[in-house]
Amino acid sequence: MSEQPVVRAETLSLTFQTNDGPVHALKDVSLDVQKGDFVSFIGPSGCGKTTFLRCMADLEHPTGGTISVNGVSPGAARSARAYGYVFQAAGLYPWRTIGGNIRLPLEIMGYSRPDQDARVSRVLELVDLTGFEKKFPWQLSGGMQQRASIARALAFDADILLMDEPFGALDEIVRDHLNEQLLSLWDRTDKTICFVTHSIPEAVYLSTRIVVMSPRPGRITDVIESPLPRERPLDIRDTAEFLEVAHRVREGLRAGHAYEG
Repeated sequence: MSEQPVVRAETLSLTFQTNDGPVHALKDVSLDVQKGDFVSFIGPSGCGKTTFLRCMADLEHPTGGTISVNGVSPGAARSARAYGYVFQAAGLYPWRTIGGNIRLPLEIMGYSRPDQDARVSRVLELVDLTGFEKKFPWQLSGGMQQRASIARALAFDADILLMDEPFGALDEIVRDHLNEQLLSLWDRTDKTICFVTHSIPEAVYLSTRIVVMSPRPGRITDVIESPLPRERPLDIRDTAEFLEVAHRVREGLRAGHAYEG
């Protein structure tokens, strides 16, 4: 199948100029992300995972190489509303209801009020928050706030979801539940998801492909195609297949001098 990749990076590099001299955040990163992929990026802090995601989103600008999203520049993809972005913190406005927070990008984009209502209702159902539209963020748990943040990113129906450690601050039980929900959401919507994480089990559980990155300057040390089936109950994490993939990720991190304990 020769379908054009959703994201294509070729020898992508990014160097930040600082008062202490240049910081090489990314170096010669080449990767294709295909439509419908769930790709996780894993590596130590400062390895360029988030920088790579931000390049896709046109929030950072490479100093070398090229990157395209849906065959166009990240800037053009951003203008075309090609992606939704979910940050580490939910970033909900406390003075707006959950529905009002989800509605915000739709208001900015000029959707009609009936269309806004229909979209808010649909995405609340997708993230299992039906009935919470009139609640305020402070009335919701951290996990529910993050689900509302995902709903906001889905509201204008972008094909690509960029997620920067969205569950990193949550406890393990909530995180497991949200991992299950995210897989179910991906299965139902057929989105292409690029997901940054520090957690090996999370990366292996969620992904069709796992991209292992080295410490700065961020390079790709391994790309692992997951052999796991699309249907993944949580207890798949106890299987030999799962543990084998997790071992390969760990070895990849070690090879990049990135394994920390």
